[in-house]
Formats: sequence, structure tokens, C-alpha cells
Amino acid sequence: MRVLIADDHPVFRSGIRAVLEGEPDAEIVGEAATADEAISLAQQLRPDVVVMDLHMPGVGGIEATRQIVERGLGRVLVVSMLESDATVREAVRAGATGYVLKGAGGPEMLHALRAVASGEAVFGATIVAKIVGHIADGKEADVPFGLTGREPEVLELVARGLTNDAIAGRLFLSSKTIRNYVSAIFTKLDVSSRAEVVAKARDAGFGKTDDR
Repeated sequence: MRVLIADDHPVFRSGIRAVLEGEPDAEIVGEAATADEAISLAQQLRPDVVVMDLHMPGVGGIEATRQIVERGLGRVLVVSMLESDATVREAVRAGATGYVLKGAGGPEMLHALRAVASGEAVFGATIVAKIVGHIADGKEADVPFGLTGREPEVLELVARGLTNDAIAGRLFLSSKTIRNYVSAIFTKLDVSSRAEVVAKARDAGFGKTDDR
């Protein structure tokens, strides 16, 4: 099992190394500190599994996952602190085969890595509990306004009052990319001003937390 670790925090990469130390069926072949580096190293090394954080500099973990999977460069196990339904769906749509939360114990992480390496889909206990809870409650999983990809995440930050440049910095994307997202959101919400976007978004439950 050849593993590439993609995370901008050295402490987390060290933690994964510690989990895999002494495992005869596992080898860490590379480490990436940015999303772009993860794509490049996956191209060079062709790992069995890429352990992917989502909130990384560059194109971001979701886009890196999409490119790695679409190019057949390896399977992706997302390991993230984010556990919202929208984020999990977005990762799966990008092609991730597994999703576990940071803080998972060594045995759970090893199980997830081996499962993904063998082609299985695997989700951490917390993620599975949320999915089952939504099914039991009969909650609607659709995203409002027909938003797709990272649009819900961008709309959330717009609704909190962040500027395009601030959103770009938060999501490690270019200002031009954020402008494109915001333009698409204007169209889907059928509005012509940012004030209207914020009003509609907050009516739909976005931006409830003040983010000053």
C-alpha cells in the first residue's frame, strides 16, 4: 500500500507517519504541503492512496481530489476536520473513496487506508452516524438554489459579509475564481446585487454566524 500524504500541517503528516510505522504492508512514498504539489506528486509517484486534507493552499483539496481521480493517479481518502453534509457530498462527487475526520484513532485510520487501497468506500463513524441520522429523520439533502461544487461554501461566506478578496484568502483560491463563483450564484439566485444575495441566502439559513 503506497501512500501519499497531502496536508499543509507538518504535525498531521507526522501523525500519519506514526500510524503507518511498522506496518509491513504500507509505505509512505511522498508528502505534499499544497494541493498543487499533491497533484504533481501523484502524477510522479502513482500512489495507491492519497490522504487528502481539504483546506489546503493552491487549488484546494476538492479540486486536487477531482484531478487525481479523473487522471487515474490514485484513490483518495479525505481526512478533514470538516464534517458538514455539503462538504462530504462535495468530496464524494470529486471522486473521494473514503472520508474520515481528523482525530480518528490509529486503528480506524489504518482500516480506512486499507479499505480505500483495495477499492472499497469507507466513511468514519461520525460521518456514518450523521448520514444514518439524516435518513432516519427524512431530511432533504438537496442544496438550496441548485448550488453545486463550492458554491454553497462561497455563498455562506458572502452571507457572512466577506468580500471576494477575503473569501479568496479563506478558501485559498484566486479572486478571479471567486468572482466567477459569485457571478454563478447571482444567476442561480436570480438577483442583481450583493445585498439581494445576502438577504436571500440568510432567508435560506446561510450566514447565521457573524464572521467579523
